[in-house]
Amino acid sequence: MRTDGHDLRHHGDAEVRDDGAALVDLAVNVRADTPPAWLRERITDSLSSLAAYPDGRAARAAVAARHGLPAERVLLTAGAAEAFVLLARALKVRRPVVVHPQFTEPEAALRDAGHSVDRVLLREGDGFRLDPALVPEDADLVVVGNPTNPTSVLHPAASIASLARPGRTLVVDEAFMDAVPGEREALAGRTDVPGLVVLRSLTKTWGLAGLRIGYVLASPEVIAELERAQPLWPVSTPALAAARACVEPAALAEAARAADAIAADRAHLVAGLRRLGVRVVTPAEGPFVLIRLPGAAAVRRRLRALGYAVRRGDTFPGLGEDWLRLAVRDRATTDGFLQALASAP
Repeated sequence: MRTDGHDLRHHGDAEVRDDGAALVDLAVNVRADTPPAWLRERITDSLSSLAAYPDGRAARAAVAARHGLPAERVLLTAGAAEAFVLLARALKVRRPVVVHPQFTEPEAALRDAGHSVDRVLLREGDGFRLDPALVPEDADLVVVGNPTNPTSVLHPAASIASLARPGRTLVVDEAFMDAVPGEREALAGRTDVPGLVVLRSLTKTWGLAGLRIGYVLASPEVIAELERAQPLWPVSTPALAAARACVEPAALAEAARAADAIAADRAHLVAGLRRLGVRVVTPAEGPFVLIRLPGAAAVRRRLRALGYAVRRGDTFPGLGEDWLRLAVRDRATTDGFLQALASAP
């Protein structure tokens, strides 16, 4: 799907399919070396139950408890992508607005459902920080990411909450929030923000993109509306087992340690990029960084020839051909990438 020259359906996995499968992957934001062995075992153990239809009650209750919410405020989905489709199809909205640059699937889903979508474009000169005044007062659906893909900007929770209005649905994509140390600025679990809908994904931190598991946190009324739009048994038994495992205390502690490690590895990447004179959007708070390079498209092709896949930025509204997104990896991988980048200006 192309609108105004932006391919809204281009995602990072396109960089590592087919002839890109052997490349070092800095294009996809799924944490490397996952899922961990203990999680694979929990998923494997669930396979003996595949003859029965999935029963999501226990996983739903576990996710609710993780956020201190009643179960009727939780909807499990086949990844956050399904949630965007449900919101686009189930909610009755007149003027949806998507804050860009951000993950393009929300706008694509809204357009597929027949909506005309307005865009709020955050400015590079402002560090792509959210300016609530840019959002039209009559918008009855507002979508914003936090931390935002691809900019890695973490908006203050208070700024996002200030967008709430009577009669407005405020959708916050927190797919990468568990990669932020302490989950600073999270709105998940809040019940005091009217119209708030928070989306979470378990695929990024735990390496479950192929399993498809995420969830929605919202008022019971919105959850009921979205649930009516879902097909029967939308989340598989193995995905439900993963959801329960990933919200247990030991898993949350492991995710917190991973977030600290990502922050340190990201600082190493940013420092290396700056030594090369590369412009980086900072402060970066997600497991990826956004950079601006003259001739980025040609640089991306040269990096492929040197064995590295990076994410093109021009498919994101608000960005152009000079932008690339880089996933944060371990220091050895980053050092190899920086050497390749230095030789591929």
